[in-house]
Parts: sequence; structure tokens; C-alpha cells
Amino acid sequence: MIKKNYLEKLNNSKKPFIIYRSNKGFDLYTDFSKKIILTKNNIEKFINQSTKLKSKKKETDLFIGFFGYEILNNLIGIKVKKQKGLKFPKGIFYKPETKQKLPSKLNYKNLGIVMPNKLFKVNLKKSSYKIIFDKFKKKIKSGETYQIKICTKYSNKTRIDALDFFCRLVKTNMAPEAFMIKDEDYSIISCSPENLINKKKDFITTKPIAGTLKKTKKLNRIKALAFFKKNIKESKEHNMIVDMERNDLSKICKVGSVKILKKKIIEEYKDLYHNVSLIGGRLKDNISSLDIIKAMMPGGSVIGCPKISTLNLLNTQEKENRNVYTGSFGYIKFNGDMRFNIIIRSILNYKNNSEISVASGVVIDSNAKHEFNENYIKAKALIDLYK
Repeated sequence: MIKKNYLEKLNNSKKPFIIYRSNKGFDLYTDFSKKIILTKNNIEKFINQSTKLKSKKKETDLFIGFFGYEILNNLIGIKVKKQKGLKFPKGIFYKPETKQKLPSKLNYKNLGIVMPNKLFKVNLKKSSYKIIFDKFKKKIKSGETYQIKICTKYSNKTRIDALDFFCRLVKTNMAPEAFMIKDEDYSIISCSPENLINKKKDFITTKPIAGTLKKTKKLNRIKALAFFKKNIKESKEHNMIVDMERNDLSKICKVGSVKILKKKIIEEYKDLYHNVSLIGGRLKDNISSLDIIKAMMPGGSVIGCPKISTLNLLNTQEKENRNVYTGSFGYIKFNGDMRFNIIIRSILNYKNNSEISVASGVVIDSNAKHEFNENYIKAKALIDLYK
């Protein structure tokens, strides 16, 4: 049983820890015996060796951490040119020796010592966003891509109490893939709603999200569903992403086994509604963890469609690195089971610099003003933590 002041003591120590949303609350991982900083030279070896270690049937027989956006591009042979931004590691994984259960309501309160900076700079103003938007619309009309996600970044320089931020975030905006990492010089907090990989034995699922609607007093889940069904732009976007994720799964799954398990259901969050589907399939024989990660990452729903050509377009256009944004956080167990999300709705704080990155999709029917405003809606729950 976790003592009342346990999180406070852990947070005040220099010991790194990770909290990850589970079915009945949260899992806390700490007492790390290994910390592996990933590079493009060691990532394949790490993934391959992580499932070759002998399992002692402990809950800590796993590596937990994140792959950044850039290293996932490198992994599938796509180059990312040098960009501005924080010089943050491309990926970090930890081997925990302790795992503890935490309740859904996390018992921690900041003592008010940390006073975050409320002022954020946005890397793209509305006029700059429209220029990029118009370029991508031309690419869509020429057939180079069918959908593409423009990333907008909000940043400031501030010292934060990451655990306080996370506890307040999940209290008001709980998400099934919420997580936080706190280490010596960085922290990541996220209310990610999107699971990219959930593999148990030979069965794998993915849960693409495509479709966002701002909440109002007049809206409910039924009306939100009706909106998505009637809206041609939103339907096209969702169908394209579902088809792409089915295609990604088909590369690693047995013929005929990939099925849509849940189609276009509504999930509700603090400021918005999402249109969500669930897809699953049976893995082919002798498919490795590396095969799975290469097929599924980076997650298509936050990149665009088709994935490879769209990634190349994005990496040519974007001037700042994405760091953890649209990378993946999760774990690989020694027995080969794995769970990974897509890192969205997240704050990266590195050496007291905060970044909040968001993106919205551009399709042939998109409107620049609407998509720019949608980005702010997605970032608002995180920006509000600094007030």
C-alpha cells in the first residue's frame, strides 16, 4: 500500500520515476538499474536484445521509455535535416526494479515553491501557418499526399513541478495513455488519448484517432457523433487514417486477420470530442519486435497519408525539431509483449525549457483558419497548467 506522502518524498528526491496509466489507476516504475540513451546507431540492437533477455516472470521484466520522432524516421530510412530547437536525446529507455500500483486519484499537492512562466511563444503565427498550409494544399492537389499534419509549437522558459502538473492534468483531462517521466534534467507529461501498439502474444491492436470537435454547452457525445458522420472533411480524414493503419498492420499480420473491431466511436475529453476506431489482427509467424515497430511507427494518424511521402514533405518544411512529439512512449516486455502510445498532448521540459507541440490535419477540404484554431484547442489544457 502506497503511503500518503510517498509521492511527495519520491518527487523531492533525485530518484527518476515514471507513471503510466493502467486499467485501474496508474503504475509507478522506479529504482532503475539501466538507462539507455538511444541513437540511430544503437536503436536496432536495443529493440532486438530487449526481447532476448531471460524473463523471471516479474512485472519489472521490461524496458520502459520513449522513442523520439527523429529516431523513428531514421529507423525506417527517412532523413531529418538539422533543425532548430532543444538538443534533447532522441530516445531513452529504463529498466525498472520496482513497480507499484497507484490509484486513479493521485495524492500530491505542490507547495507553491515553483512559479511557472505563463507567457508562451508560438513558432507559427496565423499568417505563417497559412503559407505552409497553402503549400501543402498544392501538394495534395498534385497527388503527392492526401493528408498532412502541420505541427505548431508553444514554448517558454520555466521551472515546473512536473508531478504537480501531471496530477492536475489527469484530474481534469484523464486520458487512457497518460504518462509522465521525471529525470534529473528533464520531464515529460502527457494526456495522450491514442494507443498505437498493444501486443499480447500473437494479437495486436491499434486505435487511430482522426477527428476533433471543440466542446460547447450545447454538444454531447450523440451530437458529436452526428457531426462527424455528416462532415465530409472529417469523414474523409478518418477513413484515410483507418485505411493506412490497416495497411500498416497488414504488413505484419496474417492475411485476412486484420479487422476493424470498433468503428467511429466518440471519446470525450476536457475541451474536445474525438472520433476513434479500433483495429486488430493476428501476427504472422516469426515477426520480431523490430518488425512491429518499423511497420507501425511513427503513428500515421499524427503524420498524414501516405506515410512515407508525407514524412518526407514534413521534414523538408518544418524548421524546428519535434523532439518527443509524435514519437511513442511505452514498454517492451522481455517476452515480446508491448504497449506504446503516440506522444501527443504533451509537455517536454528540458533544462527548464518547456515545449507544447500540437498538429491538425490538412486534406483537400480543409480551411487554414479552422485548422490553426484547432491546434490551440488541443494545446489549451496544457497551457492552462501554467496559470
